[in-house]
Amino acid sequence: MARRCELTGKGVLTGNNVSHAHNKTRRRFLPNVQEMALHSDVLGRAVRLKICVSALRTVEKKGGLDAYLTDAKDSQLSLKARRLKRAVAKAAPAAEATAAA
Repeated sequence: MARRCELTGKGVLTGNNVSHAHNKTRRRFLPNVQEMALHSDVLGRAVRLKICVSALRTVEKKGGLDAYLTDAKDSQLSLKARRLKRAVAKAAPAAEATAAA
């Protein structure tokens, strides 16, 4: 499986190791990607996603997975995350109606 965040699209970058003698060798900068379960309040279940830790901090700042997905652009989300975003958008009116009652 690719080392790519499913929420932000952050992936592997390449660059050089530069020695004291200024010799350059290629290297890879790997994102801190973790597989974790995030809880969706609207769907009422946990969702397993491979996300980078910086995305997790942003999810916490926005107030949860549902709020993050509604604000996120489809172009940076993975296919799984786009499907989850559509499911949250579809279930949100029903969840608001039950919360109001």
